Amino acid sequence: MMTNRLLLCTDMDRTIIPNGNHPEHPDARAQFRQLCSLPEITLAYVTGRHLELVVEAIERFNLPEPAYVITDVGTKIYQKTDTNWTELLSWQEQIAKDWQGQTHNQLQQKLRGLPELKIQERCKQNDYKLSYYLPVNSDHTNILKQVDQLLMQLGIATSLIMSIDEPEQVGLLDILPQNATKLHAIEFLQKYLDFGLEETIFCGDSGNDLPVLGSQIPSVLVANADENIKKQAFELAEKNGWPRALYLANQKSFTLGGNYSAGVLQGISFYLPEIIKKVRVS
Repeated sequence: MMTNRLLLCTDMDRTIIPNGNHPEHPDARAQFRQLCSLPEITLAYVTGRHLELVVEAIERFNLPEPAYVITDVGTKIYQKTDTNWTELLSWQEQIAKDWQGQTHNQLQQKLRGLPELKIQERCKQNDYKLSYYLPVNSDHTNILKQVDQLLMQLGIATSLIMSIDEPEQVGLLDILPQNATKLHAIEFLQKYLDFGLEETIFCGDSGNDLPVLGSQIPSVLVANADENIKKQAFELAEKNGWPRALYLANQKSFTLGGNYSAGVLQGISFYLPEIIKKVRVS
């Protein structure tokens, strides 16, 4: 990759936020902040969190302020304007088409007969995101099949995004419009800002990052990601014909290691060494 500007899209929890079970290098976040201060970097967080939790995390973990935030697993996009966040309503209008006017409550009623599903808190829902908890050891494949069959009866187009909250040991199911995943939201932002494929990098670690990790967007899978996610990501990238668009950070080939934001820095060093040279990696 050769570019003089970069749209850096990164997940938050357990990607740049060190809230997993692996150690974080003490210099990694400071150098990630230094990277994001470069004028050629446009930073966008891409997260399952809603906006209030994003703002909280930025302050708590001393993260760099992004220019854009893709929240709620891809169903909301916000732009930072001065001290305010402005929602890109054109994105909402685009993804609304998939649900054909069906409401959040109508989807929830359709799934009320599945005992494994437990509705998540109200703050984790929105008009185009219906989210459930389910037991981490339940038959996720069968549950997703049942959910898909029931929702097909409504005549709507959906994406079912399954991930695991490792610290809480609980399954997370997000039901989204078909074109409202993290991947679709990043592609929308690329077009909105006129960034090409070679000018974009994504970094992630979890199940809801898989659509991007398996796509043609140059991506970084941080070293602390679960081994099953690593396997799924590489299988998906291979299946989609983009194995060279996925880089797996590791603990040995980079001074700061490969966990969390160190893995992000390592991945950018792989794709764009001319940019990482501007950041002091001690």
